[in-house]
Amino acid sequence: MNSPHHMPSAGHAEVRIVAADPEIARRVAEVLRRCFAASEQRSYPATPDGGTRLHLTVDTTNTSEAARSWLLASESTRDDSAQADEV
Repeated sequence: MNSPHHMPSAGHAEVRIVAADPEIARRVAEVLRRCFAASEQRSYPATPDGGTRLHLTVDTTNTSEAARSWLLASESTRDDSAQADEV
């Protein structure tokens, strides 16, 4: 069965940030950009009632030292199971 979701190229990850306050979503995106090379963020309404959803692609092959350390440490605790609230 084909997945309806686009699979990023090797070494890249698609990131979705959802927040009630657009400024909070932008702050989280900025932190990710300090750790990883990233594409320009794309912004969408989160729900008809408000909020923001940001999408960006991060390059995990081009990382800061802090991100490299975290990625190496997280490899041994990786959990591939889907979460119930994933979109």
